[in-house]
Amino acid sequence: NYSSLPPSTMNRAVASSANILDRPLGRGLRSSSTSEGFVSSSAFAYLYSELVQYHQSRVASISELERRLESAGYGVGLKVLELLAYRARESKRETRVMSILQFVSSAVWKSLFGKAADSLERSIDHADEFMIVDYEPITSTYVSVPADLGQLSVDAYISGIVAGVLDGAGFPARVTAHSVTIEEGENPKPPINQGLPPRKDKAVFLVKFSSEVLERDAALDR
Repeated sequence: NYSSLPPSTMNRAVASSANILDRPLGRGLRSSSTSEGFVSSSAFAYLYSELVQYHQSRVASISELERRLESAGYGVGLKVLELLAYRARESKRETRVMSILQFVSSAVWKSLFGKAADSLERSIDHADEFMIVDYEPITSTYVSVPADLGQLSVDAYISGIVAGVLDGAGFPARVTAHSVTIEEGENPKPPINQGLPPRKDKAVFLVKFSSEVLERDAALDR
């Protein structure tokens, strides 16, 4: 109740709450909990592991578990888009497929994970499919999948985030997470998490846009 506070204290409290959306998002995840402005990756790993176990105990199949993780990430994607749009303070919005994908793989990735995605690729065989590649996705870096759940992609949470951002921006798409073996010499960059053994696989987030999105994009080329 502000009425019981002195005017100077009340003004400071109001000013503090008024600009909460201008504060940093946490600038992503880093391995050290002592890095100011960053979220401890160990804390995130613990919370995410609990989230996976919570849903695992309530489903009957791997596909249903992945759908639940995607659903959990979808709402995060909508909120991240809203926050980044507010901070940009621009009336302009993305209208092209490649522009929104570059926004996701760069601005969204940096705001959440402290780095851009490793690559953005277009499928050679299917014009409506694109791939966002991350060699060290935080959601599977510290989570071990039991043998009986070997086909589970715990990176489904991130695919839900991507779907939420795209849907909120007017680019509805089906986004799925896939684990793909890293070929020898494919990723020359040193790993971010130096204390862990090298990963043998990478996360590929397959984005398949709805037909109306592709038709709209093609019409803009005419």
